[in-house]
Amino acid sequence: MNYRHLYYFWMVAQEGGFARAAERLNMAIQTVSVQVRELEQWMGMQLFKPVGRGVALTEAGREAFVMADEIFRLGQALPERVRAVGSKPRVQFRVGLCDGISKLAAHALLETVLSTPNLHLTCHEGEPEQLLAELALHHLDVVLAGEPPASQPNLRVQSRILHRAPVDWFGPAQWVRKKAVQQFPACLAQLPVLLPTGHSRLRLAINHWLEQAGVHANVVGEFEDSALMSVFAARGMGVFPVSRLGVGGQGTLSGLRYLGSSEDLFEEIHGVWSARGQKHPLLATLLKSA
Repeated sequence: MNYRHLYYFWMVAQEGGFARAAERLNMAIQTVSVQVRELEQWMGMQLFKPVGRGVALTEAGREAFVMADEIFRLGQALPERVRAVGSKPRVQFRVGLCDGISKLAAHALLETVLSTPNLHLTCHEGEPEQLLAELALHHLDVVLAGEPPASQPNLRVQSRILHRAPVDWFGPAQWVRKKAVQQFPACLAQLPVLLPTGHSRLRLAINHWLEQAGVHANVVGEFEDSALMSVFAARGMGVFPVSRLGVGGQGTLSGLRYLGSSEDLFEEIHGVWSARGQKHPLLATLLKSA
C-alpha cells in the first residue's frame, strides 16, 4: 500500500470534498483526485460517491476511513511516545539461571527487583560453565546456581548463598489423600513421583535423603524446570518436591495439595557475580533481600 494515497483519501474524507482537501494540503485538486483514484484501483473498490457538489463515503469508504483514522492517529502519537521512552533511562539487569535450579525459587528471589521503575530484565538459562563465561565477559550481571563455582585462577568472581530452604512435597488431590499424608515419606514408594533431572544439585540431595529414609521412590518423570514439573503434577501426573521459597509465604501451590516436608533436605541457590558487576544497584538489592 502507498500510504501517501491513503493519507490523501483520509484528508478528503475529513474535509468532505476534494476542493477543501486540496486547499488544506496546498495541492492541485487534480493531483489529490488522481492519488485517491489510484488507491481505489489498488483496493478494487469505490471509496467515494458524488453527493451534490461534494462527495460522500461509500460503505467500503467508511470502513477504510475508520482504519485510516486509527493509522494516522497512531502516527501522530508516535513521536511523543518515542520521546517519552527515550527520556527514561532503562535499568537493565541480566541474570543467568543454571540448569537444575528451581525456577520457582529463582522467581521468588528476583521478585525484590521486579518493581524497579523502567526495569528491563533478561534471563538466560544454561550450563554453569557457559553462564560463568558470559559473566566473565560482562554479558551477565549475576548467575544463580545450585552450588558455588569451582575455584578458577582466571575467573575473578564472588559468590554467596542467596537462598536455603527446606523442600516440601505437593501433588494433585487424586494422589494426596489423608492416608498418603500420614504415611509420608514411605508413600513415595507407591505414589507416582516427579523429580528434578540427575544433573541437578537438588536431585543428588533428594537421592541421599530417600536412601537415608529407606524409600525407593516410584519415579515416573524427570524435569529440568521446576515450574514445568509443577504443571505436569497439577495435571495429575504425580507428586513432586519444591523449595519452600518457590512455594511462597502461604505454603500452597495452585491446584495442588501439601503432602509433607523434608525438613532435613534443603535446596540452595548461590549468587555469583564479578568484581566489576558488584556495583550494579539491583545486585545490591538482591543481595540485601536474600
